Amino acid sequence: MNIGRASSSSVATIFANINSISMLNGTNVKDWKRNLLIVLGCMDLDHTLRNEQPAPLTKESSHDDRREFERLDRSNRVSLMIMKHSIQEAIWGTKSERVTMAKKFLEQIEERLLKTIRLK
Repeated sequence: MNIGRASSSSVATIFANINSISMLNGTNVKDWKRNLLIVLGCMDLDHTLRNEQPAPLTKESSHDDRREFERLDRSNRVSLMIMKHSIQEAIWGTKSERVTMAKKFLEQIEERLLKTIRLK
């Protein structure tokens, strides 16, 4: 197998997955979240949404602890990037910009938009 071809194929798949998430515009919260969760799950990036963040690493942390921490950290960073990519920037809000945990970011966005929809 040509490694360059496999690499470009996987990059294309990643972009196709990300681009399949409809842009969150404020009125499509439930559909956006459903699509987002499907994509993150298929990409094996939903760990940060399903699991609690482990305690910070210490000198005594085992190899398994470090590996799990790194897996959840990567899941968090990439999930957050994908979420922000699929949300109109005006929707983020200044409070959400400071959030560094994907699970909290998703909760804040969903809460704010569902609250706005209920008020209308």
